[in-house]
Amino acid sequence: MDFEYSPRTIDLQTRLRAFMDEHIYPAEAAVHEELQANTAAGRRWTPLRVIENLKPKARAAGLWNLFLPESEYGAGLTNQEYAPLAEIMGRVGWASEVFNCSAPDTGNMETIVRYGSAEHKKRWLEPLLAGEIRSAFAMTEPGVASSDATNIEARIVRDGDDYVLNGRKWWTSGAGDPRCAVYIFMGKTDPDAPRHAQQSMILVPADAPGIKVLRPLQVLGYDDAPHGHMEVIFQNVRVPATNILLGEGRGFEIAQGRLGPGRIHHCMRLIGVAERALELMCRRATKRVAFGRPLAEQGVTRERIAQARCKIDMARLLTLKAAWMMDVAGNKAAKAEIAMIKVVAPQMACDVIDWAMQLHGGAGMSQDFPLAHCFATARTLRFADGPDEVHRNAIAKIELGKYGVGR
Repeated sequence: MDFEYSPRTIDLQTRLRAFMDEHIYPAEAAVHEELQANTAAGRRWTPLRVIENLKPKARAAGLWNLFLPESEYGAGLTNQEYAPLAEIMGRVGWASEVFNCSAPDTGNMETIVRYGSAEHKKRWLEPLLAGEIRSAFAMTEPGVASSDATNIEARIVRDGDDYVLNGRKWWTSGAGDPRCAVYIFMGKTDPDAPRHAQQSMILVPADAPGIKVLRPLQVLGYDDAPHGHMEVIFQNVRVPATNILLGEGRGFEIAQGRLGPGRIHHCMRLIGVAERALELMCRRATKRVAFGRPLAEQGVTRERIAQARCKIDMARLLTLKAAWMMDVAGNKAAKAEIAMIKVVAPQMACDVIDWAMQLHGGAGMSQDFPLAHCFATARTLRFADGPDEVHRNAIAKIELGKYGVGR
């Protein structure tokens, strides 16, 4: 593969970096202050004006909906072209929202583009692309090991021209946002069907009777308001049968199609998170003295900086390879590379951020630096992108298959 960035990517990188320098980094403190003020006023789950005010500027700058490959709805970029842009956005946790490129909306939009009807696209996709609404993905459940999607117990039962939904979901990201207008809900339509044909996915209006958001879940102490990761109960929720995606029994297929491309975006952003952590580590090392020498002259510091540089560059190259394979051969052909980067990127980011936190001492654990929250996010993605163990098992099966094992 050719690792050189396309002229269009280079142009967008330049413009995106300039936007980050002019608008995003200077607003980090203001975002934190506004969230604190909203919390004190009892409005913690209110959209942040600082972020909302930046969105028209991003759109005017042509930095909007940069994802969505293979679709007329996006910017027309391939996965490989989008990867270095997602990396830049990933340097600040909330930045991707400014460009309408944040999860779970990106994955949900890709799902509707791929599997939705013309009516679904008109009602849900177009407002999502315009940034007028947000969305949530309701798959994981507290009562089962949801890393195996066939375990999902929520029910989707046909009743005339409707489906009736019942189930308890959690880690439903985006459900805490008052702008959340639609859920993609996964449940079983036929428990007696073959194991991978029992599940279906359906679009559910967030204001449908019977939906109750029970609580926000904290990620190592962070609730990620106003976006949130919520526990939600669906009790006799009735939606039109036309809201089903692809048809009954296609949920596992859709999940595989969504979770491959949608979640490689996390890997792309994690490269940016790790780069920023390394940058903070180097700057700190040049300014602090311990035991009579600058930290930058300590052997352990140099060793970790070197390891971080190696790990980041290796992860970036694997991310680009996976993105390139998705573009030229399709997501199915790239399944090994997608699984590998989902293992490598979060662990790499956790290592680099941890070293940066260690170098910062107590400050690295505080709100004065973004490192603690970055670590919580990176550690969470070792679950959110599917557990490491599941990906490693898939990688091993593919590798062993080369030698006739399991055929």
